[in-house]
Amino acid sequence: MGFAGRPRSGRAFALPLLIVTVGLTALVATSPARADFRVCNATQNLVGVGIGYRAKAGWITEGWWHIEGSSCKTLIEGPLSSRFYYLYAEDAERGGRWDGPINMCVAEKEFKIAGVTDCVARGFQRAGFQEYDTGEQASWMVQLTDEPATGGAPATPAPGTNSQ
Repeated sequence: MGFAGRPRSGRAFALPLLIVTVGLTALVATSPARADFRVCNATQNLVGVGIGYRAKAGWITEGWWHIEGSSCKTLIEGPLSSRFYYLYAEDAERGGRWDGPINMCVAEKEFKIAGVTDCVARGFQRAGFQEYDTGEQASWMVQLTDEPATGGAPATPAPGTNSQ
C-alpha cells in the first residue's frame, strides 16, 4: 500500500479549541483507470487530514495530508485492502473539524502511529474519527464541504457510505 500527498511543510495542525459547524459527505468513487482512497476538499480553506486503518500488524493512524481548497489528494494508492477506513480532518484557517465517534491517536506534526489506545499516555492526542464502510470497493472518495449539500439538512450519502 503506497501513500502519496504527504505533507512537505513543517506546518502542524493543532487540535482546535473552537468547533465550526461543517458538513461531511461521502461519495463512492468508481474509476476504471485506478483504485485508491481520495479526499476532496470542497471548501476554500487549507485542510489537514488524518486516516486510520487496520493493517496486518494492527491499527495505524497517519497524517497530515495538506489539501488546498477546491482540490483532492490520494491518501492510499491502489486497490483498498480493508473494508473500513477512518477519517479525521481539520480546517487550518477557521479551526473547524470533520470528526466522528471512533477515538484514534494523532500528533501535531506529521505522524504514523501504531495502536489506538493510551494516546495521551504515549505522548499523542486523541481525536474522533469517522468510520467509512467501503463495502470492499476498490476505490473510495470522501468530500469535505462547508455546509450540507441539501439546504441545511445532512446530505444523503451514496449507498454503502456514511455521512455526518
